[in-house]
Amino acid sequence: MSAKDPCISVCQFDGKSGWCRGCARTLEEVRKWRKLQPHGRKSIERELPRRLQRLAARDGG
Repeated sequence: MSAKDPCISVCQFDGKSGWCRGCARTLEEVRKWRKLQPHGRKSIERELPRRLQRLAARDGG
């Protein structure tokens, strides 16, 4: 895992959204992460806080 990788080693995927409950990436995003160009990573990274908030709201947290 690289220093820039948002993974927090939770790796539980939400069945409805497909997002990881730990880092909020999709399985495809996790798999492609190391090969993405920096602008691709930044694009995903900008979305992660919003995704995590949506997961938390739906889970009652």
